[in-house]
This record gives sequence, C-alpha cells and structure tokens, in this order.
Amino acid sequence: MAGAGGPAFDDARRVEMAGAFKEGGEHYDRVRPGYPPESLDWLSGGRPSGGADPGDALDVGAGTGKYTQLLVARGWRVTAVDPSADMLEQLRRKLPEVATLPGTAEDTGLASGSVDLAVAAQAWHWCDSVAASTELARVLRPGGTLGLVWNQLDVSVPWVHRLARIMHAGDVHKPDFRPHVGSGFRGLASHETRWEQAVTPEELLELVKSRSYYLKAGAATRATVLGNLRWYLFEHLGHVPGEELALPYFCQTWHAHT
Repeated sequence: MAGAGGPAFDDARRVEMAGAFKEGGEHYDRVRPGYPPESLDWLSGGRPSGGADPGDALDVGAGTGKYTQLLVARGWRVTAVDPSADMLEQLRRKLPEVATLPGTAEDTGLASGSVDLAVAAQAWHWCDSVAASTELARVLRPGGTLGLVWNQLDVSVPWVHRLARIMHAGDVHKPDFRPHVGSGFRGLASHETRWEQAVTPEELLELVKSRSYYLKAGAATRATVLGNLRWYLFEHLGHVPGEELALPYFCQTWHAHT
C-alpha cells in the first residue's frame, strides 16, 4: 500500500498477493494473533455490549474470524464475508452462529442499509479502496460506522524492528499513514492500542509462514527467510525452544461515518 510502510501494489499485484490467503485457513487461524478488545470498544462508540443488542455488523475480509470473535462476544449480530471458502470454513467451526457469505469488500452481497458497523480488519490494503468505500457506504445505515483495523508488529521496539525486516512484514505503517476512504464517509479518525502476545520461538517460525511474502515466495527464498529467523531468535538473541516471549504489537483502528 503506497505510503503505508508496505509495498506499493498496482491492482494486478494486489490481487495476486491477496490470493495467497485463499487456502491455509487452519494454519492462519492457529498462528495469527487476535485483536485487543480496546479496538472494538472505541469503534462501538458507547453502544451497549455484553448481553445487550448493539446492532448489526459486517466483518468483511473476515478470514478465520479473528475480529469476528470480538464482535460476537460483545453481542453484535454478525455477517462475515470473505473470498476464501477455506477461511470461512474455519470461522464457521468456531462461530456457528455467524452468517457467512463468499464475497469481497467491493461486492459484499448484502442488502442496502442493512448494517450499523462494517469492519475490515487486516484487509483494507487488499481492497480497491474506492470501490470498497462505495459498497460499504451502500450497506451501512445512515450514521453507520466504517472500521479499518491493522495489527502490526511494534517496530518502535528495536528487536521487533529487526524481526519485522527478517519476516518481510510489509504491513508496518509509516507515521503519517492515513487510509484512503471514499467520499461517502466523513470524520476519519484513529485510535492506537499497544499490546503483547505470548509466543514461543517456534510459533514465530510458524507466524512467518502465514505472511503473503513467504506464501508467494519460491522454495529457496522460503528457506532463506526461515534460516535467517532461526539464526536471529536462537543464536543472536539467545532464546531457547519453548521459551515464552512477549511479542509487542501496535493496533491501529480507524473509523469514519456515513
């Protein structure tokens, strides 16, 4: 995504790289982190949670349901949309109460004015932002909320900065990052949450295998990435197998309203 700290994809390259996530749902679900609850607290803007009924939500690019879990836990009635049948199958196993639809942010398949909140978590950089904005403005009710969420490795921590470079984590945003949304939305604003995930070195080796760079790379490049990561974790940093590490994350949540 141009200007976002990651690669500047043209449309063809964006579609190609996004295709890396068509399969491998079980692995993705096992190794990718969830999201801090504070992200949804802020997006909800004071709506009731828990046993109350906050409204109808769309999780677009839902994947295996990492953000969907937050929505369900807070009482939202959720429809999850994703182009990958494999990812949605993982979501249904965990969250059978959630309605699922094959689709994209540019073509959700939902009725106009049918949701109060539309969230794209770790997905907006794979979208055509103009077409997706038009579609999500259509399905949102007047005054509805668009939420764009990114979990990123917290590269303000020196050892994590080098880790991100070894992993080719291209979704680390520059300080001046601001997502593009269409003219159907107003009041774009952001909220930041720093949090930590408990991981082992072995889990970090699996995490890198869920990245688009690794998934689209050839065998030689994959071997180089894994070799460099093993050296960094076990030899340079001196960690041992099974050791629990605190992996810092920086979660950026943006919202805008219809």
